[in-house]
Amino acid sequence: MALPPPMASTTANWHWKNKNVTPWAKSWFERELATLSVKGEGSEEVGITEITEFDGDVELGQRKSKLITIYDVRVGLKWKGTASDGTEVEGKVTIPEVSHENAIDGITDYVYEWSLTTSSSPVVDGLFKLVRSKLPVALETKFAEFPSAIIDTHGKDLTVSTQTSRTGTPAPSGSATPAAPPPSAAAAPKPAAKKPEAKKVNSTTVTVDANFMASADDLFSILTDEKRIPSWTRAPAQSTPKPDAEYSLFGGGVRGKYVSLTPGKEIKQTWALQSPTWPSGHAATLTTSLDQSSDSTKVTWTLQGVPTGMEDEITRNLQGYYVHGLKSIGLGSEL
Repeated sequence: MALPPPMASTTANWHWKNKNVTPWAKSWFERELATLSVKGEGSEEVGITEITEFDGDVELGQRKSKLITIYDVRVGLKWKGTASDGTEVEGKVTIPEVSHENAIDGITDYVYEWSLTTSSSPVVDGLFKLVRSKLPVALETKFAEFPSAIIDTHGKDLTVSTQTSRTGTPAPSGSATPAAPPPSAAAAPKPAAKKPEAKKVNSTTVTVDANFMASADDLFSILTDEKRIPSWTRAPAQSTPKPDAEYSLFGGGVRGKYVSLTPGKEIKQTWALQSPTWPSGHAATLTTSLDQSSDSTKVTWTLQGVPTGMEDEITRNLQGYYVHGLKSIGLGSEL
């Protein structure tokens, strides 16, 4: 798929972009976690010796000149330690989900699945207790460094401007102040009293679909409920799901009005990308159709009114930010 031609930095940075950095992330975990160790009150000491499993996806994205991290991986580790009497003790731990969700809300607990390889004894069990109480603190401290490491290493690949926003995964509301958008796009949440006159735009239709392991009713809620939308967009949202009500997604990157809603079946809404390359005053129409089968639901996004020449860009946006966004919360999509 051909990429759009080069643009001025302020325009280029306004576009949605994604970079898959999973291989680099695996190496980072192997390098950084293998340095972790904790000590007990006496001579006890335990450390990570090997990464046995790393499964999932890690991406760096850019929206509205802001770099964000999107990741959800399963990590398996081996640990080894020395008990107070010199006995060597080994075991394993699996963290099923190391995810940007933990970074977003700051309160989601990591889950640890512990196992002991060495035969149990009072002294071995004592060290195992130390492992379970102290190793998670060391691991979570390292996990907290991961988003910044992604941006430090790969941010320059997505940012044309030399002034890179170094913000990690955004919280749904009220965390770090986001980088200021270009002046031409710094619109207030409420629409201006006088709307710009729409010009005639040559346009076409773009369609993207995917299957998700969820019911149509649940997907309808995830796509329209103001409280649930940030779970997959990783940004603030405004949404009142009723005809003629305005909505705002991706922190204001997409705006429009609901036209009609049929719960569990269809969502029709106007759709406009807040970007210098999107024609002023022009709105496309996005129809989201939900077709539930016995074990999954097919979602089809049909966007009518895409300006000619932007088809590839908008297709990538829908696949990256709608399909991948829903996939990232564990709905198991299949493209």
